[in-house]
Amino acid sequence: MAENFTPIQELGEFGLINSIQQSVKQFLPSTIKGIGDDCAVIEKNEEEFWVVSTDTMCEAVHFDLRYVPLKHLGYKALSTAISDIAAMNGIPSQVLVSLALSSRFTKEAVDELYEGMNHACENYKVDLVGGDTTSSQSGLMISVTVIGSVKKEKIAYRSTAKKGDLVCVTGDFGAAYLGLHLLEREKQAFLENDKMQPKLGTHSYLLQRQLKPEARTDAIFELEDLGIVPTSMIDVSDGLASEIMHLATQSNLGAQLYEEKIPIANETFNAGVDIFKIDPITCALNGGEDYELLMTIKQEDFDKIEKHPEISIIGFMTDPDQGVNLITKQGNVKEIQAQGWQHFKKPEKE
Repeated sequence: MAENFTPIQELGEFGLINSIQQSVKQFLPSTIKGIGDDCAVIEKNEEEFWVVSTDTMCEAVHFDLRYVPLKHLGYKALSTAISDIAAMNGIPSQVLVSLALSSRFTKEAVDELYEGMNHACENYKVDLVGGDTTSSQSGLMISVTVIGSVKKEKIAYRSTAKKGDLVCVTGDFGAAYLGLHLLEREKQAFLENDKMQPKLGTHSYLLQRQLKPEARTDAIFELEDLGIVPTSMIDVSDGLASEIMHLATQSNLGAQLYEEKIPIANETFNAGVDIFKIDPITCALNGGEDYELLMTIKQEDFDKIEKHPEISIIGFMTDPDQGVNLITKQGNVKEIQAQGWQHFKKPEKE
């Protein structure tokens, strides 16, 4: 009699995580938070928690070495992992890096990769303290574990937003997505004609956002200076729509965002409209890899943040039965659906 097996694709990435979470038991009182947030939270002392996160990047899934320089890849691997610490309102301190390498890589290639990592360590004031190396049959895999800390009264979870809280974001959205489109376009042109020269024009901002994103640890110090403790927070790796759905679902709330308030850089807007014929708000909501911070704050903190040049108020949290919606520039109400990047994507229904 044949056994019944469930393909991972039927669960999807988050269904798989939920399944794993339900099967895992915690035994130690020092484990404050396990699976389900940007970081695990562990007791450090009477005043602080440790926050720990691991992020993995695989060749041909997360990056293409035909257009991603190894130095940039090393920097990005650390930066994107450190972003999870920032999402807990924490400060990173140490990183561990594990590599799986195929035989095509040389010592010089590894040196270049670590040059980028060392630059990230210097920028974020963290120490690379260990890791692991092993062989691979299928290219390069990088796994980064980041350790940080946060004062207990200042930790920000995904699940602690309150009705009426203001929804805020750092930076702008959609640029990394269009930077990837530019690189993929030039790759296809090169595959058709290896004598071609890249036509990247004046799109340095889009390319930088894709190839060398920055973790917004600076915003953590800004919030400290402003006297603001977010009521909830998450970093935007899979798209703004996906992440606001996480905050709303885990906080058992709805949310209302305003299209006109979502920050989009001029370079992103122009490239979306003029080059790729993509609505810039689609790039902002569903593009992913922006690594900005999405947070909720108390209404009484409005005056502290209203005129901040790097933090925008884009909506507010509502009752759960109101759903998660976008108010368009025309005043229409559109339900927000998470359409960003997902591993183990569920097959389309016929």
